[in-house]
Amino acid sequence: MKTGIVYLIGAGPGDPGLITVKGLECLRRADVVVYDYLANPAFLNEAPPEAERIYVGKKKGCHHQPQDHINALLEEKARAGLIVARLKGGDPYVFGRGGEEALHLHNAGIPFEVVPGVTAGFAAAAYAGIPLTHRDYTTSLGLVTGHEDPAKKMSSLDWEKLATGVGTLVFYMGMANLPLITEELIAHGRPAETPVAIVRWATTPRQQTLTATLGNVVEKVREAGIKPPAVIIVGEVVELREKLRWFDNRPLFGKRVMVTRTPEQAREFIALLALQGAEAVCCPTIATAEPESWSDLDAGIAALDRTDFLILTSTNAVDSFFARLAWKGADVRSLAGVRIVAVGPKTAGAIRARGISPDLVPEEYRAEGVVALLKEQGIAGKRILYPRADLARDLIPAELAAAGAVIAAPVAYRTVAPVGGGDRIRELLTAEEIDAVTFTSSSTVENFLEMVGPDAADLLEKVNVVSIGPLTTLTAERMGLNVAVQPQIYTLEGMMEAMVDFYAESGVRIQDRKCQTPDIRFDS
Repeated sequence: MKTGIVYLIGAGPGDPGLITVKGLECLRRADVVVYDYLANPAFLNEAPPEAERIYVGKKKGCHHQPQDHINALLEEKARAGLIVARLKGGDPYVFGRGGEEALHLHNAGIPFEVVPGVTAGFAAAAYAGIPLTHRDYTTSLGLVTGHEDPAKKMSSLDWEKLATGVGTLVFYMGMANLPLITEELIAHGRPAETPVAIVRWATTPRQQTLTATLGNVVEKVREAGIKPPAVIIVGEVVELREKLRWFDNRPLFGKRVMVTRTPEQAREFIALLALQGAEAVCCPTIATAEPESWSDLDAGIAALDRTDFLILTSTNAVDSFFARLAWKGADVRSLAGVRIVAVGPKTAGAIRARGISPDLVPEEYRAEGVVALLKEQGIAGKRILYPRADLARDLIPAELAAAGAVIAAPVAYRTVAPVGGGDRIRELLTAEEIDAVTFTSSSTVENFLEMVGPDAADLLEKVNVVSIGPLTTLTAERMGLNVAVQPQIYTLEGMMEAMVDFYAESGVRIQDRKCQTPDIRFDS
């Protein structure tokens, strides 16, 4: 049997965007993924669905598997001819025991490759706004593990040389030994006024940065309740954080926002939230299903050669219509001579992705805007096809029919509540782990309340409800919710801008939550 190969992959410190291109390529080819708790769980989705996933994470006081067992596991899987992705937090060769695993594989005659990763110390400094080296401050850098038994007094370290011979010091896993570290550095010549930064959960929306000095950092950490995992940065370069911080001063940094769209439709909004510093928690309250019968839509498709206008008012409508068109053996050529109306820019973009551009987009991105625009075109006697959701309002067909159009409004898809999910939403709200809940349609509101239960409004009392537009707001308020944010432009971008403005005007950066890690700074 042919021997497989082991890829020792550095997954970075937490931000999923910090893994290398090669790391992702190896992960996507893996038959087995062996990972520890430091790796972002999102990476597991990058492996093939059929790949075996084995957790071997280790935490202080809770060793899931001893290192020799991990070594043996890697060897066993490779000998079985499998491609093994050993996913490690940070960089495998920087305090990650990657060297131990590589030596075992070498001695066992197992092929391996090392894919470097962004180590936690480098990432923590960059995301805290601290350059580890700067020619006006220091040109030397030391990386030190602080994870030694306090009884050993960290005897393997040459404190005198560390204290006075290295400009910037970065201690990994040193929070338990922070008092010892500060005492030894000061005792061996480092001034007590030396700036220090503690960076916890670096590169994630939970990142917490505390700045102090060697002389008072222990007290500051105790007051703030900072716990591991955290990186300790010692040196004059810490002063530059005041000017260079960029990650934790974004408008929505530290906010946890519940997104109720489907996972497929939520991707864009999640990306927008991340750009503003927020953490998105995807809890879908809506799903799509086929109509109970295709006969009406099929009849509309069959009559396209006699149709003047096609109205599409959502990306779901676009997907459903074009999927059915293809199923019938047709394509965009069937739309020759048909003027296409998109309700807004997102729907227009989805239409363009199908290889055809919409002819009309209203200034007001809702049904009323579509009606007003078409009435301007003169639609008496015109034939109109409007594939829609089963729960869509009757405004478009009713208004256009009254204006003399011949309109067909077949159901192209149904909106339904997803199975399950209500318990997770309740858990997050009960624990006060959510700052805002976003709704992008009346259906997301109605399904949310159905999934959560009769006390949903009470659970949302301390949460900011964000609505994409007036119809969604009307539904929410009718069902007892208080809407805090509604944009003037009814798009995801508009909703994001409205959220940024809301939090800026309210002066609220982080709400108190039982499980929230606040963005705390204690400058000396």
